Amino acid sequence: MDPYAKARAAADALVARFQSAPLVMGVLNVTPDSFSDGGRFVAAEPALAHARAMAAAGADIIDIGAESTRPGFVPVGEAEEWARLDSVLAPLLARLALPVSVDTAKAFVARRALALGAAMINDVSGLRADPALAEVAAESGAALVIMHHCAAIDPARDIVADMFAFFDETLSRAKKAGVARGKIVLDPGVGFGKTLRQNLQAIDACGALHGEYDLPVLIGASRKSFIGALTGAPVEDRLAGTLAAHLRAFSRGAAIFRVHDVAEHVGALKIWSEIERA
Repeated sequence: MDPYAKARAAADALVARFQSAPLVMGVLNVTPDSFSDGGRFVAAEPALAHARAMAAAGADIIDIGAESTRPGFVPVGEAEEWARLDSVLAPLLARLALPVSVDTAKAFVARRALALGAAMINDVSGLRADPALAEVAAESGAALVIMHHCAAIDPARDIVADMFAFFDETLSRAKKAGVARGKIVLDPGVGFGKTLRQNLQAIDACGALHGEYDLPVLIGASRKSFIGALTGAPVEDRLAGTLAAHLRAFSRGAAIFRVHDVAEHVGALKIWSEIERA
């Protein structure tokens, strides 16, 4: 019996929708220390209620993460990360008719999540933290988000050239592991080892990435610190800046939007798309 049959079917259905973008991915953090909503959804019932609310608001995907990746985060072991997910993921998959993405860089966690029926792995390490993750993605047939990141901030770095070099190497690694290219999504990694200017350039580079690799691009600028740096707004008041960044990314070719504010993004993207069609 194929342990990943549910995951593969869910991933295939999700990948088929990439052509009808934009897709809105709602963020569900079951962590005590995420920068925006840490601690709010650690228990199963609040987490499920929030997921249902995002689904009702029009989310196309739910992205659940159990380890914070905010600046200065404290890493957790695979057993603790899975323990945080375990009580939420199975009921989430059972109660929601939406594909679920798991935000993890660990093969151990990914393997268990996919065995339950998750459709996608969202790897902020770009397949660099755990070499076995690419093999798990290949054998499961899951969709895979590969995110660009820099280990340290370097203001002199040509961030777009660095992205191309990073993705060239990582896509080669994914191919060697047997990951189907059509299952891969690229993420320019806003907020991960970049200066303010480089974050802005990363958003604008969505078109270059899509053009170079002919793969869907995911953007996740929601409530991030560069918006606060530009506007002075605290985390909870960064919706306007988030929408501006994401609409610019949409105009440049981004297809998937990882967001905290689902309803507002669904509405904004719909209006933009209707204007384009008109």
